[in-house]
Parts: sequence; structure tokens; C-alpha cells
Amino acid sequence: MKKIIASFFIAGALTVGFTAFAQGEGDSTTSEVVDSAAADSGAEAVVEEPVKEEPKVEEVVEEAAVEAPVEELSFHQKVKEKFIEGDVVFMTPVLLCLILGMAIAIERIITLNLASSTSSSRLLEEVEDALNSGGTDAAIEVCKDKRGPVASIFTQGLMRSSEGIEMVEKSVVSYGSVQMGALEKGLVWISLFISLAPMLGFMGTVIGMIGAFDAIQAAGDISPSLVAGGIKVALLTTVAGLIAAIILQIFYNYIVSKVDSIVGDMEDASISLIDIMVKKNLTK
Repeated sequence: MKKIIASFFIAGALTVGFTAFAQGEGDSTTSEVVDSAAADSGAEAVVEEPVKEEPKVEEVVEEAAVEAPVEELSFHQKVKEKFIEGDVVFMTPVLLCLILGMAIAIERIITLNLASSTSSSRLLEEVEDALNSGGTDAAIEVCKDKRGPVASIFTQGLMRSSEGIEMVEKSVVSYGSVQMGALEKGLVWISLFISLAPMLGFMGTVIGMIGAFDAIQAAGDISPSLVAGGIKVALLTTVAGLIAAIILQIFYNYIVSKVDSIVGDMEDASISLIDIMVKKNLTK
């Protein structure tokens, strides 16, 4: 029994000793391999440390974009950027149409406001008072001192008072047509620019699309970025032409309504003047 226990004890001791020896051999072998590799490469044995992963370039760029304050472009800068993107060759004619049309429209608005500055009803009262106090000559002087087409028509009618009522009516109608033509001066050019601006924009779009297809043909492949970029640049000219036409159309309609208002006022005032002259027996 003692021999059996002793044999188990010896076997256990041998097992533990062999395990320890194997571990020691493995560690020494590993250290020898590391030392030999370091000696062969001429490098010193360095204790390995955990390597920190460096952030990727995309992540660094995104973080910088998030942290950097985004500078918003002003309206003027945005318009300038789109103007350059749309190609100066095609955008410049559209811009010229807008500038010339606006110049004519502003001049017409100022002229029409000055023409309608004189009240027709008040002028009629002054002319009637002048006729009662000083006759036709006094009324003519009153009309000459006033500004506007109504005063000019009154002057022409009063100057023909001695030739009969028919001549007064003809003079008023004829000179009224002349004044109406003067009021509508320049409207044909505004109308031209309203039609021309979108046409120039469409032409730039068509030429830009042709250039985009030429680029696709040269590349030999349909690239979404290439197609989208070409179409974007081409459509900018159309947008510019439509914007110019819309702005000019608004001013054109305002000017036309102003002219119609002045013409209607001229007709009413002319009829009232003839009635006053007939009542006072100033015509034959």
C-alpha cells in the first residue's frame, strides 16, 4: 500500500516537473527566436505596446468640416457664382436685356408720374375761372404753365376755339393721339426684351446640352456627375432668361396700366373742356 501511494506521489511529482520544464523550454525558445530575429534585422528587442489606430483621412476631413464655421455667401455672391457657372458668353446677353429693359422702364415710370402729377379736375376749375375772368387767352396761359398731356390738349383746343366746335374736337382728338404715342414711347423695346431674354436663355441651354453630350461622347461613358454638371450649367441660362422676363413683364404691365389711366383721364378732361366752351359760347 505504501508502495502504491509512493508511486502515485512520484508520478505526480514527475508530471508537475515535466510541465514546468516544458513551459520553461517554450519560454526560452520563444525568447531565443525573438533575439535571433532582432539580431538578424539589426534591431533591438522592444517590448510591444498596443498600437493606437490613426483616424482615417475622411474622418479627419469630416471632423474639420464640422468644427470649422461655415461661411454663408451673401445674395450678391450667390448671384455672381451662378452667373459664372452659367457661362459668361450666354449669361451676358440676358443680363444686357434686363439692364436695358429696366432702364427704359424706369424712364417711362418717371415720365408717366410727372405727366399725371397735374390734377385734371383742378386744371378744369382753373381754366373755367380763367375763361370767366380773362377769356380764352387767359385760359391758354394757365394751360401753358401746367405740365402734362392734359394741359397740352387743353392748349390746342383753346387755340382752335375761334374756328368752330368741329375744329376744336378734331384738334383735341388729333393731339390726344400724339400725346398717347408719346406716353407709349419705349414700350415696344421693353416688349422686345421680354421676348428676347428667354430666347437667349433657351439658346444657351441648347448649346450647353450639345457641349454636355460632346463631353459624354469624348469620355466614352455616361458619368452621372458629368451629365448632371453639364445639364446644370445649361439650365442656368434658361433660369436667368426667365427671371429677366418676369421682372420686365411686371414693369411692362405697370407702365401699360399707367398709360391707360392717363389716356382715360385725357379723354374725360377733353370732353369736359368742350362742354365748358360750348356753354360759354366760345366757339362758332
